Amino acid sequence: MSNLNSTYEPNYIVTPGDVLDDYLDDYSMSQVELSERTGLAKKTINAIINAKASISTETAIKFEKVLGRPAHFWNNLELLYKEDLARLEEKKSLSAQVEWLNNFPLQDMIEKNWIGLYEDKYKQLKEVLKFYRIASIDQWENIWGEYQVAYRKSKKVNEFSISAWLQQGEIEAQNIECHSFNKKQFQKTLKEIRSLTLLKPEQFIPRLIESCSQVGVAVVFLPELKGTGVSGCTRWIGDKAVIQLSLRYKSNDQLWFTFFHEAGHIIKHGKKEVFLEGNGMNDEKENEANEFAKEFLIPEKKFQKFLENWDGRALQPIKTFAESLGIAPGIAVGRLQRDDYLPYSHGNRLKVFYKWQ
Repeated sequence: MSNLNSTYEPNYIVTPGDVLDDYLDDYSMSQVELSERTGLAKKTINAIINAKASISTETAIKFEKVLGRPAHFWNNLELLYKEDLARLEEKKSLSAQVEWLNNFPLQDMIEKNWIGLYEDKYKQLKEVLKFYRIASIDQWENIWGEYQVAYRKSKKVNEFSISAWLQQGEIEAQNIECHSFNKKQFQKTLKEIRSLTLLKPEQFIPRLIESCSQVGVAVVFLPELKGTGVSGCTRWIGDKAVIQLSLRYKSNDQLWFTFFHEAGHIIKHGKKEVFLEGNGMNDEKENEANEFAKEFLIPEKKFQKFLENWDGRALQPIKTFAESLGIAPGIAVGRLQRDDYLPYSHGNRLKVFYKWQ
């Protein structure tokens, strides 16, 4: 259960003139006397007290000598006052836009501790803007517009859910220290990673993250949000390549195929595009990434040789074949199923199924 955040924000402003007026009361000094002591016009003093004129730096220095408080005290009063005015104006503006929050799976984001829970809708909206690191709703469209092409390739998805999933992934990726990206070393590392498919999540996840970070790739495991419909994503954040995995389909064959598919995008395609996987997305680059993953996990020549001697049903030969390749048997089952050599109802006991803790 998420804790409700409650912070008090006053809906009124103490002006520099209010503070000045209090000091005059303390000194039993009239506006006329202050005018005489500072050399400022009476109307200027009155305008400051009534918040119709600001305290200039020159005026602050005069007040320092007459009222005994340093010039920066009066300057800061003016700065804070202007900040408070801006915040009240922002509150008025954002309070009129709180319905925008209805686009997001807020409850899901709160339960995953991505954002805090606020009873006040205005404060909840501020929390979401802080999560995205943007100043206003307008900036959401500007920042996330670059992902629209990737969104359109995916069918029946909630772009707000996807953007939240990607944003949290970016936050976590930035916390992963990576060396400079090295394509050749990444390809070499991928060959070593194949053996991790035989391990349990608590063993392979830290090793996978560490191995990839050494060659400039941040790997992020992050559960999907409702309405996301995405199993993985590849993009670049600065000079760092990011592979983000949702474990959408839960089985080890799907997880590892998605990982190597995303790796294929990094090896074969540029740094400018965002690749989202899910909901039947199909184009030339996606097909190239699919072929890369298939070949890296199970080389085509070895796969065809296996098919020549396999009866189409027995599971033991699949296990033996996987052992010869140094990969988990479930991955071989998944390949056979995707290529229509094995029904999706058959062989699943050789797969390993994961769940988020």
